[in-house]
Amino acid sequence: MNGLDWAVLIGYFGVMVAIGVWSHKRVDNVSDFFTAGGKMPWWLSGISHHMSGYSAVMFTGYAGIAYTYGVTSFITWSFPIALGIAIGSKLFAPRINRLRSRLHVASPLEYLKNRYDLKTQQALAWSGMLLKIVDVGAKWAAIATLLSVFTGVSLNQGILITGAITAIYCTIGGLWADALTELGQFVIQLLAGVAMFVAVVLKLDDKGIGFLEAWDQPALHGHDKPLVGPYGTVFLLAFLFIKLFEYNGGMLNQAQRYMATGSAHEAERSARLSAALWLVWPVVLFFPMWMSPLLVDAQKPDGSDSYGLMTEQLLPHGLLGLVIVGFFSHTMAMCSSDANAIAAVFTRDVAPVLSKQARAWGERKGLIAARVTTVVFLGLSMAVATQVNSPTFKDIITVVIKWVAGLMGPIAIPMMLGLLRPFRRSGPTAALTSWSLGLLAFWLVNYPINWSVDGGVPLQYQVSVPLAVSLVLYVLVGYLKPEDTPERLAVIERINGGDEGASAAVPEPRDAVPAPVKD
Repeated sequence: MNGLDWAVLIGYFGVMVAIGVWSHKRVDNVSDFFTAGGKMPWWLSGISHHMSGYSAVMFTGYAGIAYTYGVTSFITWSFPIALGIAIGSKLFAPRINRLRSRLHVASPLEYLKNRYDLKTQQALAWSGMLLKIVDVGAKWAAIATLLSVFTGVSLNQGILITGAITAIYCTIGGLWADALTELGQFVIQLLAGVAMFVAVVLKLDDKGIGFLEAWDQPALHGHDKPLVGPYGTVFLLAFLFIKLFEYNGGMLNQAQRYMATGSAHEAERSARLSAALWLVWPVVLFFPMWMSPLLVDAQKPDGSDSYGLMTEQLLPHGLLGLVIVGFFSHTMAMCSSDANAIAAVFTRDVAPVLSKQARAWGERKGLIAARVTTVVFLGLSMAVATQVNSPTFKDIITVVIKWVAGLMGPIAIPMMLGLLRPFRRSGPTAALTSWSLGLLAFWLVNYPINWSVDGGVPLQYQVSVPLAVSLVLYVLVGYLKPEDTPERLAVIERINGGDEGASAAVPEPRDAVPAPVKD
């Protein structure tokens, strides 16, 4: 990097902070901070939903998969995400929007104390927060890894720089700042992605390799096969099922995008736009990664540094800075949205249970608590990021694929399926059983069983077995021990019903903790 690249990078950080300051005036209360007051346009929600699903892991971990295996990086990652969101646009997006518009909640998990009970809500809230700390920690480590390639700063310095900038704008402006910065980040990534695509095509042309002829090169042997290595059919089906839940709200931050739109119909349109972007745009981003074995020799065994090396070699200064900004844009988009979601869960779901004072928070104190929680979450995730490459967490892609994909299912199953009428018989017993035994299944498959099996348990089973266990138990226990009380049925009808369902009252469960008061 030279002075021009640094100017682009610093200018980008300045614009992100400026957007946060501008968004500050649009945040008057907790609802504005967490759900944009239900006033976000569907197209902005859709772009924000799309951007909040990326991170620099794509340019490190998935770049390594593309370098090693080829197009399977698209077939087993962005394609199932696009399909999952498309299905969720009908199945989940409208119902999640009604959580805000009909139940008047500000957190995706807030409805669980009425749908199940307080114990279930707290179990999902605490486990979801802890998982997100690890998940976001991996994202900070990924962007810091890229920053070290280009600038030479240490891993910890890179984590501190990116985390501090993100903390400023998302703490000041809430979800509005997240969405508006994600819009700007989308434009930046569009320019950066096209620049890299063109640079690779021109470089291949210089080598006398045509656009389609590249696949016949020995270095890309087998790279045109959709399912190879550990990424086979079972992994694809498992990943599709996981992403159906994760990217439609199971990891909380995407649920907020649906809640932020003005109506259930707009939430559905938002999801369809995000699905379309996931189907088309990653192809442009992945093409340079697929071609990378023809252009660079990765220094790391997993090939995770291939994209960074290729960027340094192919792009002139200025454009290099723009692509680096693109790396930052994806990671900061996801991490800021995660921070906002976890702050919502803590201030709305956890704090009122822990503290009587929290139950008496008005809008002003609740907003202060939301901002403090956002900073604390970012700080904890940055601390975890410094340990990502330790023996406990191993490499970045292991954290993202194994831990997040494997643990997401037991948390998301009760939250997401609890929205749907066919699962109305499943109550707190089914939810807690599926959650706890799903987590136990993750530990058994990934550790004791994995250690005892020669060669280890295949990756597809490591990530799919916990979700399958949770799903089966959630349905089975609900069938054997139905807990569809009138109170719980009323919640489901308000989420699913038309105008008639919207007027039904929802009684508070006996063990509910009063929600924070409004000024």
